Amino acid sequence: MTTSDKPDNDPGAAPAGTTGAAGATGATGSTGVAARDWATASADPQYRAAVVDLLGALAYGELAAFERLAEDAKLAPTLEDKAELAKMASAEFHHFERLRDRLTEIGEDPTLAMEPFVAALDGFHKQTAPSDWLEGLVKAYVGDSIASDFYREVAARLDSDTRSLVLAVLDDTGHAGFAVDRVRAAIDADPRVGGRLALWARRLMGEALSQSQRVVADRDALSTMLVGGVADGFDLAEVGKMFSRITEAHTKRMAALGLAA
Repeated sequence: MTTSDKPDNDPGAAPAGTTGAAGATGATGSTGVAARDWATASADPQYRAAVVDLLGALAYGELAAFERLAEDAKLAPTLEDKAELAKMASAEFHHFERLRDRLTEIGEDPTLAMEPFVAALDGFHKQTAPSDWLEGLVKAYVGDSIASDFYREVAARLDSDTRSLVLAVLDDTGHAGFAVDRVRAAIDADPRVGGRLALWARRLMGEALSQSQRVVADRDALSTMLVGGVADGFDLAEVGKMFSRITEAHTKRMAALGLAA
């Protein structure tokens, strides 16, 4: 994703509520998937379907991030800023290529894997189109970080091979520090900017969480894996805890920007 700023500074750590790669809670405890490699774990057709969904959603997210960063570069106030965004866009496209190649490697059509997520992601970006350079930076930092937090929650329940790939493509492309520096400088120059950007960030939070919830609810295999293989399907209590953790991380990022959550 565009940014994966991690408040706990540990890209490999299991999210709160799990106990590590083969923890005693969540899917890692009930199925032991996190202790297996892809060759073993993919023998379960439901698990395989969930991973294909996950990689498809991530791949289209990276492709959309590449397109958006290239478009945002047009709003950049300086040549230096334009070049920085171009570099980040290139990194996003490389992430997309890795996911696309992995889908092909496991015998799946990347286009078919991405298609179920196009409408939701395009809808999110249409509803949250930034009106200026600063809104674009806040969206990249806040909006994409929420999505990264969501995918990290899922990563704790993946086989070792898929987990390594997912965490690698969520690595920060440099947008986190870049966005914080530029937004803080803008607020220092004109404190009134802070109020407008805080409202914008709260809107992004709501839209991003709604999008994540729709993605989970609409894909049975993915939702079942996310809540630990619950036989009856969607466990709202467990998913609620997950989104609470994501909200806490969002509050920390808002503070880093100098904005009120």
